Amino acid sequence: MKHLFIINPAAGKYDHTEELSAKIKALCGTRGLDYAIRLSRQPGDCTAITREAAASGEEYRVYACGGDGTLNEVVCGAAGAANVAITHFPCGSGNDFIKNFTDPAAFFDLARLLDADETMLDLIQVGENYSLSICSMGIDARIGTEILKYKRLPLVTGKGAYNLSTIVNVVKGIHRHYAVEINGRTIDGRFTLICVCNGRYYGGGYRPVPQAMPDDGKLEVLLVNKVSRLQLAGIIGKYKAGRYSEYPEIFRHFATDRVVIHCDREEVINLDGEARWGKDVEIRLSDRKLRFFYPKGLSIATS
Repeated sequence: MKHLFIINPAAGKYDHTEELSAKIKALCGTRGLDYAIRLSRQPGDCTAITREAAASGEEYRVYACGGDGTLNEVVCGAAGAANVAITHFPCGSGNDFIKNFTDPAAFFDLARLLDADETMLDLIQVGENYSLSICSMGIDARIGTEILKYKRLPLVTGKGAYNLSTIVNVVKGIHRHYAVEINGRTIDGRFTLICVCNGRYYGGGYRPVPQAMPDDGKLEVLLVNKVSRLQLAGIIGKYKAGRYSEYPEIFRHFATDRVVIHCDREEVINLDGEARWGKDVEIRLSDRKLRFFYPKGLSIATS
């Protein structure tokens, strides 16, 4: 078995390449493992490197060394590949997917990650793109997409960029018109956001549907009805905490394997922090599965 570590130097608050490489060389060298370290130089590299490993036909374990965006790229390269299992060796700012496990901190310990158990996980698919945790459209996707633009401004921190993006997008307008096809019906109206969950966490700790499980063969969908700017401030905490069932006048919940969203214009789609765009968007449970390995003794948390 080969062990492939893909490091994203742009992930997190600083470049972790040197420290991660030292840990990898020390532990893998001591254990006599067949390993390689590759660096991501630009968006898409992690997907290309993972696909290269899959195409070799050899048995690989691939470690996504970065944040949730790095993990998403590796997922897209490994989806459906029978000879590739992947994991997250995190050094990003959110690291949301590992929060689905009973001990997320164990993923930061490379020695424990090398002693691994493995499972098969479901995937969300949008066109040729995949998501392991969350796919969303609406106000949250627009805010998240534009954070990078504000980060480039002088003296603007990560939190400041988030705040600026939030202010600008709230001023532009919170809700949009969508026609949503789900479970044999079409719901036409104005929505604040639409969230499709395979996992439970995104956005640095938001947990919109606490019962979502990444291996149960279904997607959990929340439609958030039109709300005012004043109402938005009041419901965001409830949305983050997964208290949707307490407010049926605002939140509508569905379990499904497919949802189609028709937009009046091209809209941004958030796939585990990665942005895509579309006007008629099919979000479905993929036919492809993902081999995922994790520190021995852990399991997917049930709540």
